[in-house]
Amino acid sequence: MGKKNPSVRDALRATPGQGVHLDPGDFPVGPTAKSDAAAGLAATGKRLAACQEALWGEGVFGGGSRSVLLVLQGMDTSGKGGTIKHVCGLVNPQGLRIATFRKPTRAESRHDFLWRVRKQAPGPGYIGVFDRSHYEDVLIARVDELVPRETWEARYDAINRFEAELTEQGTAIVKCFLHISAEKQRERLVARLENPAKQWKYHPEDLRARAKWSDYQRAYADALDRCAAVPWHVVPADHKWYRNWVVAQLLLETLTDLDPRRPEPDYDVAAELCRITTADPLG
Repeated sequence: MGKKNPSVRDALRATPGQGVHLDPGDFPVGPTAKSDAAAGLAATGKRLAACQEALWGEGVFGGGSRSVLLVLQGMDTSGKGGTIKHVCGLVNPQGLRIATFRKPTRAESRHDFLWRVRKQAPGPGYIGVFDRSHYEDVLIARVDELVPRETWEARYDAINRFEAELTEQGTAIVKCFLHISAEKQRERLVARLENPAKQWKYHPEDLRARAKWSDYQRAYADALDRCAAVPWHVVPADHKWYRNWVVAQLLLETLTDLDPRRPEPDYDVAAELCRITTADPLG
């Protein structure tokens, strides 16, 4: 009997206490060539679309309670937006709910840090996507000292409780750390500045965050370690095509395990077919 290929989830699951141990330019599982990844992504897309349609039908029309939440975290230029475009774009947008978490507004700041996040959690039948997430409150809030240490320290437990609540309510959470190298980030920032069509994506503050690269890596390592009840997946993201293939596979494996079912018709199919073919009211 041939050896079974490891799942992408198993291969890329972060191990608590080990930090980020994968090379951002490596291919630890799956294709190692761009052409193979493109072909694989196209095939995966068809299966993803079918699974998502079934999940949508189950949750929106069948009374089901299940949903999926894709959490995308990573340094600037790691490809959060690109992943949404190339992976989430493979499914019907009607069943997607995409939320981006940037600097809290004045109104949001008057509430607990999870208040605005809870409002964006996917409802039954939906695939929710967080472009950045509640983890910003233990990343930038920590690195830039936006709150006292005791405040962000307490947030790890709050995040674990929040994710446990979502899981109990039927949401399958897929957490992805899009892992890029400092060299690749520099290359992408330069490319943005040199391309007039991309300059709007750049902000001078990007370099301020880059100057704190080591601090951010430590903050990410702690988040992966201390919020591991719902596992993280470390996605090597120096190669965009590989990143997209990986995230698509993580979603597909999750949806395949859920095995969503379209609702059964509550009418006599044969009788309705007979009506439309033999007694069409429009002739």
